[in-house]
Amino acid sequence: MELFEIEESARLRREAAADRLREIADQLSRHNALRFRRDGVPYTVKVPDEVEFSVEIEIGDDNELEIEIRW
Repeated sequence: MELFEIEESARLRREAAADRLREIADQLSRHNALRFRRDGVPYTVKVPDEVEFSVEIEIGDDNELEIEIRW
């Protein structure tokens, strides 16, 4: 299978980042899928009932919170 990857990066206020996380969480819990656009084309990725979930926090010169969901 060919790798299809979409990466999104933006500088947001903390509250806007939290809103984006809530939007993703709502899609997972209500629709069992993630919806996004790439070059104006809409895509939907189905997510199974069980996933692998990990959270990583790095504290140093640049702090980082990484949330990963795999299936």
